[in-house]
Amino acid sequence: MKWSQTLIPTLKEDPSEAEIPSHKLMIRAGLIRKLLSGAYSYLPLGTRVLNKVISIVREEMNTAGAIEVYLPVLQPIELLQQSGRMDAFGQDLMRLKDRHGRTLALGPTHEEVITQLVENEVSSYRQLPLTLYQIQSKFRDEPRPRFGVLRSKEFLMKDGYSFDIDEEGLARSYEKMYQAYCNIFDRCGLKYIPVEADTGVMGGDVSHEFMVPSDIGEDFLVRCKGCTYSVNREKAEPAPLLSKDMDGLKALKEVLTPKMTTIAQVSGFLGIGPSCLVKTLVYKTAGETVAVLLRGDHEANEIKLARVLGQEASLADEETIRTLTGAPVGFTGPVGLPVKIIADQAVTVSRNFVTGANKQDTHLLNVNPGRDFQIHKVGNIRYVTEGDRCPKCGDALELSHGIEVGHVFKLGTKYSQILGAKFLDPQGKERPVVMGCYGIGINRIIAALIECSHDDGGIIWPPSIAPYKTLVLPLNVKETAILNTSESLHKQLEEAGIDTLLDDRDLRPGVKFKDADLIGIPLRIVLGKKFTEEGQVELQERKGGDPVLLPLEAVLPEIKKRLGLTP
Repeated sequence: MKWSQTLIPTLKEDPSEAEIPSHKLMIRAGLIRKLLSGAYSYLPLGTRVLNKVISIVREEMNTAGAIEVYLPVLQPIELLQQSGRMDAFGQDLMRLKDRHGRTLALGPTHEEVITQLVENEVSSYRQLPLTLYQIQSKFRDEPRPRFGVLRSKEFLMKDGYSFDIDEEGLARSYEKMYQAYCNIFDRCGLKYIPVEADTGVMGGDVSHEFMVPSDIGEDFLVRCKGCTYSVNREKAEPAPLLSKDMDGLKALKEVLTPKMTTIAQVSGFLGIGPSCLVKTLVYKTAGETVAVLLRGDHEANEIKLARVLGQEASLADEETIRTLTGAPVGFTGPVGLPVKIIADQAVTVSRNFVTGANKQDTHLLNVNPGRDFQIHKVGNIRYVTEGDRCPKCGDALELSHGIEVGHVFKLGTKYSQILGAKFLDPQGKERPVVMGCYGIGINRIIAALIECSHDDGGIIWPPSIAPYKTLVLPLNVKETAILNTSESLHKQLEEAGIDTLLDDRDLRPGVKFKDADLIGIPLRIVLGKKFTEEGQVELQERKGGDPVLLPLEAVLPEIKKRLGLTP
């Protein structure tokens, strides 16, 4: 392809709306353009990269025995109501009405659709196991789209679904997909970490996320320094904290804390650390109001809390808190509180701590569980923090940010039971199909790769997903010998099956070099003064290293060697 015959609108400056490197570089390098908040058009370079990623995903899924299908974007709202996920998606679900007044959803994911398909088409154990996948657009009405294609309203996903007769079959299917994902991310050049994860709105009881470590990632990775424990922060479990000395319980005492409603304000006023305070959060469930106790330096994990309670819970409003405690928000405490008290494990081993007094502008000093109030249930209901220990080996846990690029789930019979996807076993008994679910963010692979593979000049693509593998760069296209040789090299490389871009623009060398760095093609062949004087071209790798001079006849063999194409 000649540069002059395609569309690569590069920009010198960072776009004002872009916050992170991948967003800036995808726009500056001419991969994408914003249509509206959360929706992007892919230009020729971006489309080529998308197609390279899609090809890798498709090849690995097919190799793993999965069969490709294509499902509708439009989904009847009744399917999501039937599965119970319409409320779970909430305002993220994009809805519309057709001319007949029927409410439809733009698919946020396709569990319900694929399950209904299997319900209608699979009836016997002889048709199982079966794994189906698709590469399809998904839609979620993100309240604040950001970071370019990393968090958008419209995005491209590979979602796959396995169907088995039992849990053993699911385990085999899950392992195949897990390995396929490792192969995909390896081939795409990503440095990733598989971590145990919470299943969220997808359901099921086992899942793994594939995370790319990155400072801009919106997810947290929790990893042990001493063993293989690696998990998403949503699911991470700290080792239980040890009990403090039971002796020396001090007398309960009130202290005035005027207008001090936050942990930082109270701890600063009293001259103590946040860990010496216990905060009391009031939650409402479908049937009751409960108080949740956490140490002042810990955060509530509402996913874990829901497991402890056996149902979802939400923070109570100010009116409920005032009615319950007789005090405004910020002064709630467990002493004398007439509701069930749920405490995090760390609270149970704390002594002589500070809490709200259920009285305006007042806190209590030297509060102790058992003596001053009763705990009705204990659980791990907090997020892991720096300083926590590993539940497996006891070594220190470390937290870091990561970008989720893939997620696999063991769904079990969550959807098949509800939607009626059943089969007849060898004894003629009707049983629900056992399912797994496997998702990859195609757009996210691209953005995550750029986040981790760029420099001040631009993108550094791995050959596997680069828009072109080589760039032929004649410095002066007005010199007939240089232009003709460049075109001949371009043709030779293309005929050898090597995607090649020829920069045939009549521009200054500095501009062409900057654009070459920006779009990040792995190998660059420069025809300039050395070619005119000595008949040699310069071969340079985008990722760095010293350039080498080669005669024309050595260019193709050397490029094949560097791309790993030589037998």
